[in-house]
Formats: sequence, C-alpha cells, structure tokens
Amino acid sequence: MEVAIIGGGAAGFFAAISVKENYPDATVVIFEKSKNILAKVKISGGGRCNLTNGCESIKELAVAYPRGGNALKRAFRIFNNHDAMRWFEERNVPLVIQEDNCVFPLSQDSQSIIDCFLQQASRFNIHIELERGIKGIEKAGDKLKLSFIGGKVLPRTFNKVIVATGGSPQRAGLEWLEKLGHRIADPVPSLFTFKMPDETITELMGIVVKPTLVSIQGTKLKSEGPLLITHWGMSGPVILKLSALGARLLSEKHYDFKIQVNWTNVRNQDLVVSELKRVVTEHPKKILSNLRPYNLPERLWGYLLAKSNLPPSKKWGELGKTGLNRLVDLLTNDTYSVRGQTQFREEFVTCGGVSLESIDFKTMQSKVCKNLYFAGEVMDIDGITGGYNFQAAWTTAFIAAKLN
Repeated sequence: MEVAIIGGGAAGFFAAISVKENYPDATVVIFEKSKNILAKVKISGGGRCNLTNGCESIKELAVAYPRGGNALKRAFRIFNNHDAMRWFEERNVPLVIQEDNCVFPLSQDSQSIIDCFLQQASRFNIHIELERGIKGIEKAGDKLKLSFIGGKVLPRTFNKVIVATGGSPQRAGLEWLEKLGHRIADPVPSLFTFKMPDETITELMGIVVKPTLVSIQGTKLKSEGPLLITHWGMSGPVILKLSALGARLLSEKHYDFKIQVNWTNVRNQDLVVSELKRVVTEHPKKILSNLRPYNLPERLWGYLLAKSNLPPSKKWGELGKTGLNRLVDLLTNDTYSVRGQTQFREEFVTCGGVSLESIDFKTMQSKVCKNLYFAGEVMDIDGITGGYNFQAAWTTAFIAAKLN
C-alpha cells in the first residue's frame, strides 16, 4: 500500500508516523511544497512549542474551539490531549504542564519535538520530498493520482492520500480541493492582535495586566486573561482568545470596532463600588496616585487617572460620589477603538478551510472522494491560544492514519 501525505508540518508528520505504526509495510511519502519541514513547530510558543493543553476533561478541551468543537468532542474520545502527552513521552520527549495548563517539552525547546518526528520518520523509512507542491488530485479507479506544480515531475498514484497542508490565508489555496467537490468555508485570520492607532494607551507598551475581562462592544463576545499593551495596540492571551472567538465577525467589520476593558476582572460592578468605598473609608488621607486598587501597574493607574480627569494628588477622601463613579466606570468599562489587526505571520492560524460537512469525522475521510483524508488546520477547525491547534492536528492525524 502506498500512502501520500500532503504537507510536511505537524499534522503531516503525525499522520505519516501513525500510518507506519498501523501499517508497517506501507510506503509513506510526505510531500512538502516549501524547502522547510515543521516550520510552524519550530517557531510556535516562542520557540518552545506549546504542543497541547493539560485540561482534564474532553468537554473542557472541546470548548476551546470556536469552530469544530462539537465534531472534535467525538474525535477526542479516540485520541485526546492526555493521549498526545503519553505519545510524546513514550518517544523520549518529557513534558511539563504550566500553571495555565499549557504543555511544553521539558527542554523548553521546539527542536525536541522536531527531533522526535525526524527520528520516527527515519525509523519507519518515511520518504520526504521537499519543494513538491500539489497541483491537483484525480480519481484513478480505486486510487488517487497526484499532479505536481511545475510540470517537471510526472503524476504519481497512491492508494491513500492524507491532506495536511495547514491553513490557507486565501481561498485560492483551497481551489484544488474545491474542484473535487468539497465545500470551502472562506478563510479569514484567527488569533491576531488589535491595532489602536488612535489610542494613546500605546505609550504604555510593555505593561501586562492580569487578569482582565475584555468584550467587543455591541456583541456578546468576551474573554478573560492577561492583557499586554503594545506599541501598536493590545495583545496577550485575552486578546488572542477574543480574536479567535470573533474571527469571522471581526473580518466582516473590517477590523473596525470598539472593545471594553474591565481592568479589575470583577464582573459584578457593585463589588468594585464596594471595594473603592472601602479604600475611601480606610485610607481617606492617601492621595490617588499612591494607592492603586486591584494592584494595577503604576503607569496604567496614572494613565487611568488622567483619562478620568482626576488629579493624581487628590485624596481618596475627597473623591466624592461623582469621582467614585467615574473611576468605577473606567476600571470596569474602559473603551478603546480598534482599527486593524496584526497577525503572527509565522504562527498564522485561519478560521475556515474545508467544511466539516464534506468530511466523515469518524474516519476523517472525504465524503466526495474515496481514499482521501484530512488532518489539521486545512479543515474548518481552529482553537484559541494554549496548545489547542496542535492538539486538533494530533487528533485528526491519528484518526486519518487509521485509514478505515
């Protein structure tokens, strides 16, 4: 049996290795369109590779996918995050789970994951062909014929093909699959930061506030977590998660919208009122600039005081009802205008791809083309930040490799 894996990334290698573990006599070839394999693995997580998440339940895991979560819930019963952790540790990649449940190799170096994949590929004699972009797929009886970009390489026929090409930033990159009859969900960016060219808060670049609660004005979308102020706007887990949740909506808005930041992360505003009243009662003679509620960073507190038009030298006991309400509103409902988004180009994640309506999720086989399977982000599946996108790659590749 000859099996082609299209894509030399995380899903592609995991699928290739899994095929050989299931079918030792199979000939497996990985076709990668670029000169480099596992490029995304190399740079992910700041070069450390956040390879999965350590959350306990399948339900908790599935919730992390704005698109594809329901389908993945069933798939995770076959191969979940804990299975993935065992898989790597059994192949001599010890792991560590951080407090936020993000899972990294103990080495804190993505090269450990790459070396693992390359060792397994060598062990199983998996062939890797670089600069072999796929032009199209044709049905050839019970087999599939691959034609290559450039025309210098003759078409080749395989018994099984697994597509693991990753996300495509443009619909044009998925047309060769659309021609076979697959439905395509238009790709748009997911996991991006917010540009705020009109906001002076960018002068506070480098400040991290955690935790915060951020919502998109006029919608029900909200997210909580650490927020990073950058020289272009805002980033950090809370913003990246919000961008994933609202990926398609924000694209429709042309990335022109407003966000509301709750710097306290306290959802009940009455509790914030009570906390500030306590400060007024217990520390009436202290000046505003010297007593920062919720342990806010000093520069941010000064910025918020200026924004509220309250003199930093004013005493807490002199705040008055109007001043108190002004502070409460700013702490819990601070509004900023977003004008654009900034993508992590190397870690690009898309919302969209091959529609799950075109895929039998029990096997990852195409519903319109027999013996064609899918794995990873080429499908309309994407998760929030925290190792979830890699986990979807491991799970779908593992199932596709069963080749039922």
